[in-house]
Amino acid sequence: MSDEKVDRQMEERLTELLSRTKAGDRAARDALFALAYRELRRLAHARLAGGGRNTVLDTTSLVHESYLRLVQADELTIEDRRAFFGYASRVMRSVIVDSARARVAERRGGNAPKLSLSTDLGDGLAQDEDNIVQVHEALEELEKADPRAARMVEMRYFGGYSDKEIAETLDVTERTVQRDWEKARMLLRVMLNPA
Repeated sequence: MSDEKVDRQMEERLTELLSRTKAGDRAARDALFALAYRELRRLAHARLAGGGRNTVLDTTSLVHESYLRLVQADELTIEDRRAFFGYASRVMRSVIVDSARARVAERRGGNAPKLSLSTDLGDGLAQDEDNIVQVHEALEELEKADPRAARMVEMRYFGGYSDKEIAETLDVTERTVQRDWEKARMLLRVMLNPA
């Protein structure tokens, strides 16, 4: 069987399961995630590849935490494969940002008494988590100015999507994705480094 035929059959099955899930069928919801699991792992792995931007989460924990959040939302109203994986990348973003915020809060001690140590061992990790939170906040501002560019950045930065996958999901050309990426990078650079 050709790859194209397999992809088409998988897309049809995903669409059917999304429709049944939307109607409240919990078994269909579970089957949907079983069918989408490999692709969700690929997205999570791409996001976390090479240490990624969050060294606390691994691929499996990111996929499983995302699944739990999708299940807890209890209303999956997505109608096609592209929208589903776009939504999954937003959920992954939420998981990553919440994890980074928790680590930053933990590092700062919350209500624990302050203690100074002279060590540089955690500096790289701390900077990485701070960057995740800063990018998230800048992305919220970008969403106000250019929602499509913000969604594209979210898919690339937090979802690990390629230009081709983003173009297919947003139903635009790859060239549009590249132009949006350049524009978004300039805007985010200004937001992240106002000086």
